[in-house]
Amino acid sequence: MDTRLSKGLWGLAAFLSVGIALFSYRYLGPPEPTLSPQILANLFARPWLVVHVAGAATALLVGGFQFLPAVRRRRTLHRWLGRTYATGCIIGGCGGFVMAFGSTSGPVATVGFGLLAPIWIYTTVQGWLTARARRFDEHRAWMIRSFALTFAAVTLRIYLPIGQMAGMPFSTIYPLTAWISWIPNLLAAELYLRRQSARLAIA
Repeated sequence: MDTRLSKGLWGLAAFLSVGIALFSYRYLGPPEPTLSPQILANLFARPWLVVHVAGAATALLVGGFQFLPAVRRRRTLHRWLGRTYATGCIIGGCGGFVMAFGSTSGPVATVGFGLLAPIWIYTTVQGWLTARARRFDEHRAWMIRSFALTFAAVTLRIYLPIGQMAGMPFSTIYPLTAWISWIPNLLAAELYLRRQSARLAIA
């Protein structure tokens, strides 16, 4: 991929990630924001929404910067940002997993978000463990997968309004986003990793 294009895509992803993260922090209050009927309908919104947002928004805020070479070269900074990111993912994933079972949008949404949470936690933990074992190539691959799942917070907020502008009712588009907000992200990450592996094999 062209270097300028790669930097442009990273810049866009980082901008959206930071923007969504900062906007999401409003749920931590005070004052407590006015919650939408869909959120209030979730049986476990209190207290698990705060747990989910606190972790996921923090992971989203710092995660993208971990891919910058300048950050990776500063090992202490990279290490502490990584610990912050991983902790955020685990906390956010636990909160999201509980909330998935409180969804009133039906079993499709429950299963979609219910699968996202443990897969997100698993990829993050694998990234953490491979870093501790100093298997840095594997660490990088697992963290790319992890951030692809973290980025579901962004893609969900892109697909929801697109679906509603296309005339789909919320009751239809929301269960779909429980799947399309993260599966394409993970597939894109795997495609990228396979291409990188193929290039290294040729070289």
